[in-house]
Amino acid sequence: MAAAPASVVASGSRFHGEPASAPFAPCADSSSDPSLASSRCAVAELPLDPAGGGEGSVEVFVRRFDAADPGTRRGQVWLVAGGPGEPGASLYPFIPLFRRAFPGHDLLVPDHRGTGDSTRLCPEQEAADSAGGYGLADAEWGPCIGALYADPARTRAFNITNAAHDLSALIGRFREPGEVHVYGVSYGTQLVLRMMQVAPPGLDGLVLDGLVPPESESQWDLGHRTRIVDAVGRATLTPVQGERYAQLLAMNPATWQTVLPGGDLRQFMGMLLNFPAFRARIPALVDSLLEGRTDLLEKTIEDLRQEHARLTPYPQSRPSLPLVMLISASENNARRDLSAEMVAQEAKEALFTSPIPGFLANTSLPLYERDRYFGRTPAQLPRTLVIHGTLDPNTPYSGARAHAQALASVGELHFTTITDGAHMLPLVAPGCFVSVVSAHMARAVMPGYCTEP
Repeated sequence: MAAAPASVVASGSRFHGEPASAPFAPCADSSSDPSLASSRCAVAELPLDPAGGGEGSVEVFVRRFDAADPGTRRGQVWLVAGGPGEPGASLYPFIPLFRRAFPGHDLLVPDHRGTGDSTRLCPEQEAADSAGGYGLADAEWGPCIGALYADPARTRAFNITNAAHDLSALIGRFREPGEVHVYGVSYGTQLVLRMMQVAPPGLDGLVLDGLVPPESESQWDLGHRTRIVDAVGRATLTPVQGERYAQLLAMNPATWQTVLPGGDLRQFMGMLLNFPAFRARIPALVDSLLEGRTDLLEKTIEDLRQEHARLTPYPQSRPSLPLVMLISASENNARRDLSAEMVAQEAKEALFTSPIPGFLANTSLPLYERDRYFGRTPAQLPRTLVIHGTLDPNTPYSGARAHAQALASVGELHFTTITDGAHMLPLVAPGCFVSVVSAHMARAVMPGYCTEP
């Protein structure tokens, strides 16, 4: 069932008194940050449950960055964020890079239902002016979860298939002359591929960055993230370095306990795998801690804090944790019986761990069942580029290869490997990303491999 046409809502605090007929208008925050100065915004009112029917609606927010030179404009590129739970704002810091990768195209960035300035799962507790702002304060968790249980039909409507209908409806509503392409990263690739099943719009191309594994292959799902992270982490170490790290973890008392927030060194090291520059520090971190020194650890903690601040400068940058938990536990974890004890046992021998399995254990949210689209492949794809790093700790390279092989049967597909690349290639391999994606857009010869300088 195709999504109903979008109607444009031009009211509320997101806009500066624009006429209701204008699909895009100046954004209320356009003067808050130079990176947003040229953007315009719109909100589309869409059905709450386009896949299941019924009453109700959601508002879905879209921010638009026009092509730098209108005279050479070629079309549109929709930029679909990862997650689940990440707002479109997670991509705003990379707009200058996307302009280079997609020259001559307007860039449109939607907020997935439940994130950013779109309708939220817990509208009262996740409001911008609430105690926790766009996030949740400790005291807001109870009322939020209570509201999700009080209206289970509404809660179930915040699923991947309905979000896929949203994206298709937005593309149709805001389509203009020229090409239309879609870029998705991480969970965004899952959402885009679901859209190509349930409500495929006419597209000229796809770019899938950090392609998720096949949904039906549970060995790669989120409940097994620690195993995936540990494998990537061990691949970055020599045998001797691995032995020294294991020796460090066995120390008692631990050198880092009073320095590292939370005290979980394995999880901290797992986090560093997302940033190649920090990843390269791991052997030196281990050596310094074995010597009883915490100076490099303290510097890395501060550097990581600054990097996070650089990547999340906007109030709406914060992910929606209720949506993260709802979709992840309902669709991307095959083990509904996953417990904290199981998570601890499976991580017992790991050198690197992920917090995600712990979030999925004994979840307190009202979960929904997977629908008939889960685990299936679209009937047809437009010309598609998959670009993926060999050291991606979030979407494993082997899983992406397996998924791409299946997708190649339904459309023209090219796979470019970024040697030693991590997750979110505009961040970790910007040179390779621009060169490979711009070649794809120009229909030029694309390499099978690229190494970031």
